[in-house]
Amino acid sequence: MGSLFYGSSERPIEIPDRVLAHVKVVIATKLRRGESFTMSWRHPSGEAAGRSTIWIQPSIPLRFVFGAVEPEMLDPALLQTYANSANSSSGLTVDLETRDVIATPVDAS
Repeated sequence: MGSLFYGSSERPIEIPDRVLAHVKVVIATKLRRGESFTMSWRHPSGEAAGRSTIWIQPSIPLRFVFGAVEPEMLDPALLQTYANSANSSSGLTVDLETRDVIATPVDAS
């Protein structure tokens, strides 16, 4: 399980490593271009019901922490889906329950 530390919050957003690897690429790409957007997710089972949204912009600190030592393999189709979502008016929507997102691997390093 990975963690996304957002802003000054000491409590991370817990995201499966495979999903976090894809989210990291999409966020880094958008921020490199100076583009801000929202990221939303439904609270996973075991947490209070509901959903959360954060505003991602270049001036807000982010830190990605992965549980696995080796980088995850990326699925180009999922990257494209997430990129399209991040570019939409509703922003990036992430499924935290996704476990097996790899179809056609690409090295994430």
